[in-house]
Amino acid sequence: MSPRVFQEIVEACAPYLQRRVTFYREPLQPDQIVAYALYRWASGETYESSTCNFGIGRASELIAVRDVTDVLLRVFEEKIVWPTGVRKLVVLRAFADKGFPNCHSCIDCTHIDVDKPANAPSENYYDSKRRFSIVAQVVVDLDLRVLDVHMGCPGSCHDIRVLQLSSLSLRAEEGSLFRGPPVTLPFSVKTNGYVLADNGYPPSEWMVVPYGGINHHVDEERFDNKQKVARGAVERAFGRLKDKWQLFLRTHKTNLDTLM
Repeated sequence: MSPRVFQEIVEACAPYLQRRVTFYREPLQPDQIVAYALYRWASGETYESSTCNFGIGRASELIAVRDVTDVLLRVFEEKIVWPTGVRKLVVLRAFADKGFPNCHSCIDCTHIDVDKPANAPSENYYDSKRRFSIVAQVVVDLDLRVLDVHMGCPGSCHDIRVLQLSSLSLRAEEGSLFRGPPVTLPFSVKTNGYVLADNGYPPSEWMVVPYGGINHHVDEERFDNKQKVARGAVERAFGRLKDKWQLFLRTHKTNLDTLM
């Protein structure tokens, strides 16, 4: 992270992280609090094994991560938003250049490993890889910008069930997700918009998945290859997220509230 970006985050969060001076000790400064939280997320270290605690005690470490999580969600809420205006035109043009006119995004789920939940039915969080996890449904554009997130479903949930529980599905079915004039695709198919997904999802008016299977017609195989390339953006987004923030690769996430 560049110093400029770090300073922007600190300045945005500072009004919510100011601590009062007491007779007992000097309060932690906002830049110190933000720096520790970012370090913990980036390094993936536990509170117990942290090699750099920024001069913060264990209790203050826990509070710092919780507070920075809450503040980031508050002050940067508009960063995860469905594209509109000029940004929407840029997104649509990028997908059209890949062969998918009027496509708005691509979607997939990833599992985030957690410790065995203590206050919830642990079998619900046991996924197909025999790990405890929660599911994150993420929607991105071709620039890997996150447009929509749904977190919190236990690891045993199938991608389809996660979709059904998310607001994305409701908005799509209500017709509020894709706004604008319909576009006519080949074979006289009209669409107001759609997203790309893998075969873990059912095809629908607003979700385009590969043909799949074997013994394709050459046109179907060509379509599947192009769809896979475009849809690969969401996999790259997952890779970048977990590479930059190593905490997502660890299981020691004891507070599901701050994770979600």
